[in-house]
Amino acid sequence: MGDSIASEVLSASVAGAFSASALYPLEVLKTKMQAESKGSVEKSENDEKDASNDIEDSEIVKKEEDQKPLSAVQYAKNMYSEGGVAPFYAGIETSAFQSATEKALYFFAYTALKNSYSLFSGSTKMGPAINLILGCLAEWAHLPLTLPLDCWTTQIQTGDNGSKAPFAILTTMLSEGDGIRGMYKGIQAYTVLCLKPSIQYTVFEQVKGILIARKRLARSSYKKGADTLSAAEAFLLGMIARTVATVAVFPYLRAKVMLQSQKDSSGQKPNIPAMILKMYSNGGLSECFQGIGPELTRGVFSAALMLMCKEKISVAIQKALKS
Repeated sequence: MGDSIASEVLSASVAGAFSASALYPLEVLKTKMQAESKGSVEKSENDEKDASNDIEDSEIVKKEEDQKPLSAVQYAKNMYSEGGVAPFYAGIETSAFQSATEKALYFFAYTALKNSYSLFSGSTKMGPAINLILGCLAEWAHLPLTLPLDCWTTQIQTGDNGSKAPFAILTTMLSEGDGIRGMYKGIQAYTVLCLKPSIQYTVFEQVKGILIARKRLARSSYKKGADTLSAAEAFLLGMIARTVATVAVFPYLRAKVMLQSQKDSSGQKPNIPAMILKMYSNGGLSECFQGIGPELTRGVFSAALMLMCKEKISVAIQKALKS
């Protein structure tokens, strides 16, 4: 049992840091797209106009409302023209550390809960419902440490920070906001977002179990490799699992990013449902799902890379611990 937890934690940590770093430009792109609100953009631009130009202002706003949201490619081109390559790698160190910590703690809690369930139930088999419950509990287990890192990374990626170093941004966040409490913006969203990794890993584990069972039945006798997925199988299964999970909870994910990226100058404390309603009133479902393209692209490949690497690293670590 100890070997199992150790291999899961180490493999998830390394695989998480690797996948987050490899696809980091897409992470920045999707976060910046999710953080933007049609209503907030129009409001900020109108505030800069002179009050005497009401007719001209209304015509400009009307044209802006008729414009379609920028595609991911167009958005990326604008980012590159304004700042070159640098904006695409802002905060990569904190993101890699956050991903490594999050995946390590998640799989530590998930594996410990799974082992405890097997011990008390007397069965190693778990249905989708039990998997979802254990996944939700494992997600909440790491949030006290990883949510502040997530909030910090979001500010680095989306804030108007100029050339500030990451630790200078962290100091500003702690001094100008609500201190440590302000680092937990968007935690309400995890009443639903905790389902994202639960759905992802439940789909992965359930289908993985079916595939391995079929591989064993297809062989006349047990052979090495029948109890593990190939790299290609783990990669494709990871893509499918992440797609299902992302589409299911995306509006809450976008609302969380918007809460973490906005300033507290108004003194208001919007909640997640109010933020989703505001997005829907500003632009309907398209506004609620703004940025889902880059999120799916990055998330799907990141999850596929992470799960593929984790499967292989976990096997290697288990062999090393047993030798």
